[in-house]
Amino acid sequence: MSSAISPNFIIDLTLYVLLAFSVATWTLIFYKIWQFYNNHRCNERFESAFWQLHNLRQINSLALHEIEGSQARLAHEGVAWLNEHQQSEGIIIKHCGNASELFEQTLKVKLQQEYQAMESGLTILASIGSTAPFVGLFGTVLGIMNAMHNITSSGSTSLDVVAGPIGDALVATAIGIAVAVPAVLAYNFLLRRIKVQRTQLENFVISFLIMAAPILDEQN
Repeated sequence: MSSAISPNFIIDLTLYVLLAFSVATWTLIFYKIWQFYNNHRCNERFESAFWQLHNLRQINSLALHEIEGSQARLAHEGVAWLNEHQQSEGIIIKHCGNASELFEQTLKVKLQQEYQAMESGLTILASIGSTAPFVGLFGTVLGIMNAMHNITSSGSTSLDVVAGPIGDALVATAIGIAVAVPAVLAYNFLLRRIKVQRTQLENFVISFLIMAAPILDEQN
């Protein structure tokens, strides 16, 4: 018959889980900050070159050279669709219908993909921020139960005997809160950055649609 799992083992496991949460939190924080900074830098470089173009058809080489940023990826997707539509209009079902509506839908799909890339990892941060305190509390409850059991077994109720084990048990709750706070702060900060970049992308798509309108009118 297998022996029962030791409460100390469960408490230690709880602390290891919190450590894993902390590592995941800080890894995501540094990665997402780099991702947003890099995307912002690429978008600024691309946008400054984009508005210097004489016409939309010149964007082919520019989009290919600045493909790292989200705006460049949107522009590249749009130009690729325009070229494909010009060659395949009325030939395949993908390009049957109103060119302006099909083009707008293509950009919307690409825009949604960019949103998903920006939001990746935020669910993990939110989950860690909401569950880490409870994981720590779980470890604390087990620690207090174990401490009470040991105190009962020893038959001593002096302050020195009681305070030490209970104080050690409360460490798990403190660690859980310490893990949750950066996750929640990072989640709120990154969510704000997503809203800012999302607005910039939507404005770029509107500008791109306006610039593409003469080409689409020729193809209709």
